[in-house]
Amino acid sequence: MGLESQLRRRSESVIGILNGVDYGEWSPESDPLIPFPYTAKNLSGKESNKQALLEEMGLDYQFDRPLAGIVTRLTYQKGIDLMQEALPGLLSERDFSLVVLGNGEDEYEQFFHWLEGEFPDRVGFFCGFNNQLAHRIEAGSDLFLMPSRYEPCGLNQMYSLRYGTVPVVRATGGLTDSVKHFEHRSGEGTGVVFHDYDVNGLRWAVNTGLDLYSDKSAWRRLVDNGMAQDYSWDEQGKIYLERFRRLVAG
Repeated sequence: MGLESQLRRRSESVIGILNGVDYGEWSPESDPLIPFPYTAKNLSGKESNKQALLEEMGLDYQFDRPLAGIVTRLTYQKGIDLMQEALPGLLSERDFSLVVLGNGEDEYEQFFHWLEGEFPDRVGFFCGFNNQLAHRIEAGSDLFLMPSRYEPCGLNQMYSLRYGTVPVVRATGGLTDSVKHFEHRSGEGTGVVFHDYDVNGLRWAVNTGLDLYSDKSAWRRLVDNGMAQDYSWDEQGKIYLERFRRLVAG
């Protein structure tokens, strides 16, 4: 909004601090809003959560069919226009399910209503907000889609990492800072990251995530990497404290 030149001029004085997550509320081993708790060492409850979520949404459950989740405001910022272009073809070409929670612009709400009508056994849309359902989508999904046009920080990708749900994100803002693209060779990375804001980028990212899901060894490494991340307020708070101490000392 016109401030970028001033911020760049003072870049040596500018830092960014990511959001923190309250793991007392968002942790699969203790979350009271999900039916089956689980841990990084024992992920069996995650599949049970997926089955329960699909049954709740009136969708078919098939073991080993991947589930993608979306919890978002349905606005221009969140990349819904890319989903409009990419998701119908992807759902026709690939065998996966999709659960969406959100509301916002009428055009986008109508799109997801249409999409669940086109794929009634595999797509479910809850129009509105429901905190309990948000937790169950994080716990039951395998992939979490965040193709944002811009994202100052974001929280759902951090929730997803904690729940062993692989974030599929565009490389922008806080999504870049908190999700690293998974590399087969090194086994490092916590999600799927695409760069160009276009439909081909999102298609590539979703296909990459689905392909990784079918590679069980790589998928388990990817899930473990994500669940090992720490975006708690304990960690983020240390950055605030360090900066305040530096200011006081100066």
